[in-house]
Amino acid sequence: MGGFSYKEIYIEDGIRVLEVNILPEKHCNFDCIFCPIGRSYNKVDTQKSFDEMDNSINELETMIENNNVELVFINSKGEALVNNKISGIIDLIKSKGVPIRLLSNGYLLGRDEYIEIANKCDEVIGEIKTISEEDFQKIQRPIDGYTIEEYISNMVSFNKQYKGKFIFEITIIKNYNDDDESIQKIKNIIKEISPGKIIITRIDDERFKKKLGISDEKFEEISKVLLNN
Repeated sequence: MGGFSYKEIYIEDGIRVLEVNILPEKHCNFDCIFCPIGRSYNKVDTQKSFDEMDNSINELETMIENNNVELVFINSKGEALVNNKISGIIDLIKSKGVPIRLLSNGYLLGRDEYIEIANKCDEVIGEIKTISEEDFQKIQRPIDGYTIEEYISNMVSFNKQYKGKFIFEITIIKNYNDDDESIQKIKNIIKEISPGKIIITRIDDERFKKKLGISDEKFEEISKVLLNN
């Protein structure tokens, strides 16, 4: 398998966004039980090569040139940083004068080789979905040796040196981080990271919504608390 995949170009805040997945199949350092793209059969945190990248990169260049793209959003099946061509992909996009937003779960942002790559991007998204070590291991199922403390620390240290906009995405999950104590811990994490933007989200996938989703009222209440941090 190989090749990039794209969403239809859409308008966000008045600009044309091209959203691209640069992984031909899921490769991630986590194996979250609620992941909308399924299990992580390729659980990795080191870079690897994929077939058909040259053709895909040429296709991306054509897409940018022919569609008046004003932002490229690298949002992949798993952790985009593990594609060993990602640095060159970013360089190509930048050579077209187009800003880049990169979605990473955030764990790898503590490693020098990945910091260097992410620093090339205008916006970087990091995420958090659990706040206790037990829940992190239980429902996000990271690579052995990962800890929630290091996860948070990696995003804190990355943003301290980052010159772009760090976007912090927080997923609220029923019975895991939606209680008052958890929300206060998340507020403290927000202060530590000091992101340029905060996004509050929840589990919307129909397969997991009944068990892990929260009500509209609860979501609105928590969002107000966290966004007024």
